[in-house]
Amino acid sequence: MLVSVPGPCEPEDLLEGVIFGAKYLGSTQLVSEKNPPTSVRMAQAQEAMDRIKAPEGESQPMTEVDLFVSTQRIKVLTADSQEAMMDHPLQTISYIADIGNIIVLMARRKLPRRADAPIDKQLYKMICHVFYSADAQLIAQAIGQAFSVAYQHFLRASGIDPSQLNPRQPDNEEDDDDDDEDTLAKGEELYNGDLAHFSKQENCKKVTILKQKGEILGVVIVESGWGSILPTVVIANLMHRGAAERSGKLSIGDRIMSVNGTSLVGLPLASCQNIIRDLKHQTEVTLSVVHCPPVTTALVRRPDTKYPLGFCVENGIICSLMRGGIAERGGIRVGHRIIEINGQSVVAMPHEKIIQILTQAVSEVHIKTMPASTYRLLTGQEHPVFL
Repeated sequence: MLVSVPGPCEPEDLLEGVIFGAKYLGSTQLVSEKNPPTSVRMAQAQEAMDRIKAPEGESQPMTEVDLFVSTQRIKVLTADSQEAMMDHPLQTISYIADIGNIIVLMARRKLPRRADAPIDKQLYKMICHVFYSADAQLIAQAIGQAFSVAYQHFLRASGIDPSQLNPRQPDNEEDDDDDDEDTLAKGEELYNGDLAHFSKQENCKKVTILKQKGEILGVVIVESGWGSILPTVVIANLMHRGAAERSGKLSIGDRIMSVNGTSLVGLPLASCQNIIRDLKHQTEVTLSVVHCPPVTTALVRRPDTKYPLGFCVENGIICSLMRGGIAERGGIRVGHRIIEINGQSVVAMPHEKIIQILTQAVSEVHIKTMPASTYRLLTGQEHPVFL
């Protein structure tokens, strides 16, 4: 039996598939890198909506459809005949955005790689489907929940006890390159501090926070970063004497799984922020959280310098990550700031020196990171916007 995964659907139902009614407005295509920052994805979703949605006051062609959401795929079916208009495996869904009553579903298709193209600059065709639904946010939450249930189902179907987890990369992951690194990655065990951490029940708790009506919760949230085993938001700051800090139940680094039963897993940051803002007039808030330290330790196993680490760094921040590579398998995630490499602080280190250390690092490379937004808040480079 599946452990309960917060969200609008019963986890067991998502294994079979759940249907939501919507109105199909149209589709468009964009060319994109595989994993740009979420801000770029959101801008792409907005662009897709602007291309398809008719200007205010003009009639909008719409087709009644059913959105079929499961742990295997997302299909768009005609409401009357139930013929499949689109059918996308879940792992090809790169982003789902709810913009008011508009849903933008983005699925990727790999384009042929040019011989002179760098490995980390592989381009993808993003097929963007645009829908209208009064349940836009609910649908986005259901798709985020489907990702969570799919991962849990994969573990159980593989006979893996989460409390005794010694995981490997799922067999159905995409293989971007048939190179030495790919061969190495398939032969290496996955190391991920998050996975071991999340599997311990004592780290996963429900906390109830009492506050005054009209008072904000008093938290700043940021993204956990692409590559995180569980994509949800991280508490980056607590308001001094705010409701969250007064409770003594939350800390910087904690991941919020759900708010009053609404799952935040897989949702865009803006959607999560809106959900927390809407708590202002409530006097009691229940959060499902995973207590995590603000600094994450990744372990990248690299036997020789001939194997690329599989990620790119700009001024200490991880800006891209090769899918299925040794860095992703070791727990590296996009959008994080590198704090330490093999016990050596790199916070004030020039970019060139960081690259030199990473280039020469072999064997077990221990890398400590935290979300770049959290780092900027804690070092006073950004002003916190509390929710």
